[in-house]
This record gives sequence, structure tokens and C-alpha cells, in this order.
Amino acid sequence: MKAYNAKDIRNVAIAGHSGRGKTTLAEAMLYLAKATERLGRVADGNTVMDFDPEEKRRKATIATAVAPLEWNGAKVNLLDTPGLFDFAGGVSEGVRAAESVLIVLASGSGIDVGAEKAFKAASDRGIAKIFAVTRCDAENTNFHATLDALKEEYGAPICPVVVPVTQGEKVVGYVDFTTGKAYQYNNGKASEIAMPDDATIEEMKEAFIEAVASADEELMEKFFEGEELTAAEISKGLKAGIVAGDIYPVYACSGYNTDAVDLLLNGIVGSAPDATHAAEGDCKVDENAPVAAICFKTVDDRFGKMSFFKVISGKLSGDIPAYNSRTESQERIGKMLYLKGEKQEDTAVIPAGDIGVVTKLDGFKTGDTLCAPKANVHLAPADYPAPCLSMSIRAKKKGEEDKVATGLNRIVGEDPTVAFTTNAETHEQIVSGLGEQHMDAIVTKLKNKFNVEVELNVPKVAYRETISAVYDAHGRHKKQSGGSGQFGDVWVRFEPMEGDGFEFLDEVVGGAVPRNFIPSVEKGLRQAIEKGPLSGSKVVGIRAALHDGQSHPVDSNDMAFQTAAKLAFKEAMQNAKPKLLEPYGTLKAYMPGDNLGDIMGDITKRRGRVLGMGPCEDDPKMQELVAEVPMAEMGDFPTVLRSVTIGRGYFSFEFDHYETAPENVAQKVIAEAKAAEEE
Repeated sequence: MKAYNAKDIRNVAIAGHSGRGKTTLAEAMLYLAKATERLGRVADGNTVMDFDPEEKRRKATIATAVAPLEWNGAKVNLLDTPGLFDFAGGVSEGVRAAESVLIVLASGSGIDVGAEKAFKAASDRGIAKIFAVTRCDAENTNFHATLDALKEEYGAPICPVVVPVTQGEKVVGYVDFTTGKAYQYNNGKASEIAMPDDATIEEMKEAFIEAVASADEELMEKFFEGEELTAAEISKGLKAGIVAGDIYPVYACSGYNTDAVDLLLNGIVGSAPDATHAAEGDCKVDENAPVAAICFKTVDDRFGKMSFFKVISGKLSGDIPAYNSRTESQERIGKMLYLKGEKQEDTAVIPAGDIGVVTKLDGFKTGDTLCAPKANVHLAPADYPAPCLSMSIRAKKKGEEDKVATGLNRIVGEDPTVAFTTNAETHEQIVSGLGEQHMDAIVTKLKNKFNVEVELNVPKVAYRETISAVYDAHGRHKKQSGGSGQFGDVWVRFEPMEGDGFEFLDEVVGGAVPRNFIPSVEKGLRQAIEKGPLSGSKVVGIRAALHDGQSHPVDSNDMAFQTAAKLAFKEAMQNAKPKLLEPYGTLKAYMPGDNLGDIMGDITKRRGRVLGMGPCEDDPKMQELVAEVPMAEMGDFPTVLRSVTIGRGYFSFEFDHYETAPENVAQKVIAEAKAAEEE
């Protein structure tokens, strides 16, 4: 593919709800532009965009794919993003690399959650919104119902550009208001027909002309004077309105049989913002300027690493060093590619405004900026959703723990919505993602790409233990078995204290315990509190005062006093009314107001306490609910919240404090701990 100037490049992210035909529409665009030789079908598993085996198995997009096409002298980079909420990181990637978002709706449907999220993502990035209403040819569909829903939600900016012509309930053609012409389609081929005499279409045309005219003062003046706008003026006003965010154009089409998809492509090339609008801060879109590019996506598997870049200024080529502004180090630029799905095409240069791939940049990760050496350019990374569902993960075969860690670390490197840690207390490896399907895809990826099979389980909870009474304990260790013996004798007063720490006091007088053995007593106690008698959890909130003891001039030593201290601790924990503490976290959940009652009820069932609620500052349509909830009860909350709110809800949850566990909870935890120890 030839090199294009930024003014002739359109970067378009395709987004929307799952199952609305995004990939099918992308396939139609590629096919009409002769970028592919056949029209791929999702059901047949032969699309350009859904090339991963897991996508073919699911028949759904789970990762953003890039494919360029050429149309009317311009290059259009399509970024097909996932509609499943568990793979929302792909939407973040696509939106970061685009200047406009094509939001796909199915004819006859309302504005579903995926469309809402896509619109918000585009608004947060400040880029153009374009609507494609596909499946207009399907039975029992109604384009006008969808258009009315868009108008009700988004108001005046909604502007119909291409609309269907119907006879009865059947679509027989499409009208393009930019040209004032109507077309019918036969096997994907368009032929012009007479403009229909239809009052509804005439009404939509008037709305279109008024919206276009309102984008420019001169055009608005001409419109009010009743003068007809020329084709050039319509094109100018439409593009100005879309770029400014004053117009959200709507295109009717059918991706499955490609009807009117050519009109959508005409609209993208003619009216969508070009790549010169990708300028950020001091980085202007100029291929003669110093290079600056954002790594918006990474693929890292057993075949090697590919870093996807959106070039903002300058150009990427093999004769410049790849300087990473995050690490302040540089690498040599490897092979450069344009991708069409999984198909690769070598290129010598990736100019400003364009999207391409550089291989084997081991020091780069998603979100890094590649720039001229020492230029200190930091382009903003994509805004990714935080992982919210955590599971413990372990290899099915013993000895493959390192393979699991290696594979997960590489997955984390390519997917910022995945987190991987090792819990130092429970000694579990913990993987976190966006939902159950996301976790399932991680397991599959580990098996297929890194050749290791794993199983997921609910993570263990890090409980604590403490005491609730004062007790003076005696610890005596005496051992004589020939030769030098061991002798240590201590009296330690244990008492509860505020907080979650441990405090050691030296109250010895008269040398009852020699000074050199007092640190040994403290050391023994600090070792002992790591494992309490109830559940094997760490003991906290305890003060230990050494106040008396005995020693032997020959047999006393460091180890003897450590052991004596541990014996005193054991006696105290049996008699100082020990209790189990469970961790609580602060939950901030966001949901539509209609779902507030259901979520409050769910939190109550989890033994949570609602602390407050009210409108969300960032999104007036959402309600914020703040609560304290036991961490042990939060396992399936992400799934419940998503189900109740139909995907609109989201939350954050952070550890806050420990509280005494109810008796029934404590008994269950203690029993499980003993059973695990016996195993």
C-alpha cells in the first residue's frame, strides 16, 4: 500500500454492543474497497478481523484488529473493537488510535449499553461520533424507531445522512442527502433511482440541511434566506459540524449484503476528521517534524512481540532509534508492518497520522511513547477500565508455576486490563480481569500460546487474629540431653491494643532475664504472631510486656529464649479470648437510579453497610453508592452488578480495615483452616 499524507488518512474505531454487526460491517467495507477478495462471514469463521482461534470459537470479537482500505483517494484504517464488556480494553485501544468512532446499531433497536459506552469513550477523548444503523434489510426492523431513539437521547446533533426507502415494510433503496440522490442495490451493486415522493424522507432532508447549515454562519444565512446549498457547501458544512462535534451523522445500511455501505464509505472519506486532527499538545501532525508515536496496543506471544503505533508527528523508519520516553532508553527499530487482520505487509516507513506495527521492541509496552532521543515527549496512554474480578490461579501440573508466571506477565504486557500478583500471605498467584469471559480467555491463551494448563479458584482471604483480654503467660523451655542443655524462662503479659500492629515492652528489673536475651524474646514473639491458633492467620493488635523470667549461666541461649517466648504466646492465645478478624473494603458502586434498590439489597445480603449515596459527579445519569463490605463476600459482585445494570454499572473496591468476624463466619473459617491443615 502506498504512503498517504495525514490529510488523506481516516482512522476510524468501530464500536458498539456485541452482536450488532460491527465485524460484518467492517468486512463489507473491506470487500467493497477490494481490500479483500471475498466477503467474510462471522458465522463461517472466515472474517479478516476475527482471525484469532478463540474469536472463531466464540464467534465474537475479543481483541481490536486493524485493517486498512483505500477509497476515493484516501486511506481508511478500520479498528474493529470488541462489543463484549469483558474485553472493553479493546475499545480503549481503538478509540486511542482514532479520530472518529463509528457506533454501530441494529435497525429497530434502541440505544443499547454498548452504544452508550462507545459514545462516552468518544466524548471522553473529544473525537467525532458517527452512527451506522445496519441490518436495515432484515425483517421486522424499523430504522425510524432507532433514529427516534437517537434523537431522544442525543438531541439536535443527530443528523440523518443516508436513510432507507421503503415500500410497505421492505427496504427498496437508500437516499443520500449529501448528493440528493437515491439508489437501489442488487447483489451489492448500486444503481440510481428516482428520488421518492415521501413526506418522511422530505422531513429528514430538511433536518439534514438545517444541521449542515448551522455548522457555518454563511451557510446558515443562506439557509434562512431560502437559497439552496450547493453540493460543495453541503460537504463543507457537514464536515465542519462533525469535526466540531456539533453533528452526529447517521448512515443507514446493511453490512451483510453491503447495501449502502459504499455511501457510508463516501461519508467517512468526505466528512470524517482526517488524521491531521490527531495533534496533541506540542506535537503537530507533520511528517517532517521530530518523531512522536504512541504504542496503543501490544501483541506478545510465542511468535514474538508486535507493538502497534499511532504516529502523531514525524515518521517511523528503520534509520531512527526507538527512544522510549518512559524508560529513557532506546532500541533499534525492527521490522515495520501494515496489518490487515493477521496478514502482514512490509513497509519502510509509517508517516504521521498513520497506524502501523514495529516488531521486537522488547522495552516498549502499551501506553509508551516513542520519540526522538531526549525529546521528553509523553503522549497520553489509553484510558483502560481497571480489572475488577480476581481469581487464584495455579498450574494443573506441578512444577509449571514458572511457566504460568511467565505467560501471565506477557499477557499483562499486552493487556492492561489484566493484573497478576502473588499474595505474600496466602501464597496464591492472583490474576484479575474484567469478568468471567475475560478470565476464560486468559486461561485459553495460556494453554494455546504458552502451553500451560491452569485452573481458577476463589482466592483465599487474608484474615487476622487478635485477643480481647489481658493474660499473663508463662513460657518455660528446658532441655537436657547430655552435653550443654537449653534453658529459658519468661513471664509475658499480653494485652489487646488499638490498631493492627504489635508492640513489645521490656519491663524486666533486677536482671531476671539477662539483657542479651531480651531481643531473643522479642524475636520469638514476632515469629509466633505470624501464625495464630484459630486459622493460622497473622495475630495483630497485641502488646507483649516481658516482665520476669529466669536464666541458667550455662544452658541459656538465644534459641532457648525464643522457644520460651513462643510457649508463652501459645498459652496466652488459649486464654486471652482470641477472636478472628475479617477484612472489610470500601465499595464505590455506580449504577442507573432504577437499579439502586436492587444493589443496596445485594450489598445487605453480603453483610455490607451502606454509608451513603447520591448522584455521580462525573455522570449525572448514574448514582453513586458507598458501602463497607467484607472482602470475603465480594467474589461474584462484578457479575451481579453487570447483570442487574445490563452492563451499565461499574465499581471500585479497596481494602479499608479489619473487624471482628461474626461467630458463624469465624467458625466456618476456622473449620476450613483446620481441614486444609489436615490435608
